[in-house]
Amino acid sequence: MSALDSLIPQRLLFRAKDMRGAVRSWRYRGDKVECPCCDGRFTTFLPFGLKPRANAMCPRCGALERDRLLRLYFERKTNLFTGRLRVLHFAPEHWLQRKLRSLGNLTYTSADLYSPNAMVKMDITDIRFPSETFDVVICNHVLEHIPDDRKAMSELFRVLRVGGWAVLQVPIMESQPETFEDPSIVSPQDRERLFGQHDHVRIYGRDYTDRLRGAGFQVKQHSFAEELTPEEMARYACSPEIVFFCQKA
Repeated sequence: MSALDSLIPQRLLFRAKDMRGAVRSWRYRGDKVECPCCDGRFTTFLPFGLKPRANAMCPRCGALERDRLLRLYFERKTNLFTGRLRVLHFAPEHWLQRKLRSLGNLTYTSADLYSPNAMVKMDITDIRFPSETFDVVICNHVLEHIPDDRKAMSELFRVLRVGGWAVLQVPIMESQPETFEDPSIVSPQDRERLFGQHDHVRIYGRDYTDRLRGAGFQVKQHSFAEELTPEEMARYACSPEIVFFCQKA
């Protein structure tokens, strides 16, 4: 979020984003790729990233490869769109918040410490809700930004009801057995060089699941992208990342 964004009323900020998306939708209209997050169809997705990835961002809603994967996962593998559920969504993506707030089956709350997109201003390491409040927690590429990620995981576990589930996505370096972090690395330049982004504080390795289990979660790693057909992967341009499906037994 930029300093300018923080000064603009939320409704105006969303309206500006929607107008920009509408213009880009017209410019890239077509039928080669499809965004399941907004149902838009285009000639291509747009480049995105520090090192721009081709065919990455939806022209209309801004959803990325990982977002399109989760949209399909939620629909095909969970009860998010059908169950009577209380949902907590951290650092809400605009497209997903809009979708979930429109569903009559959900009691939905979004939260973030800084984002004007969120309904509630709240620190993920100090969640101001009673224990076992929510049936579902969604936290997509957030924990790599949090210095005390173990405290955040414990808080997410605490507010999840017994029998509830959470999807807790982070970038993973599969070739790395252990998470690399160093709290003495504080400059944006060094963080970008060592962690891949100026506001990341670690690179998770394969031990990410151990951290989640340490907080109390039962963890299943779903290679959901492998269940999509080659035609679906090409049309939706989804990320191949593993989905970390976490439950409170």
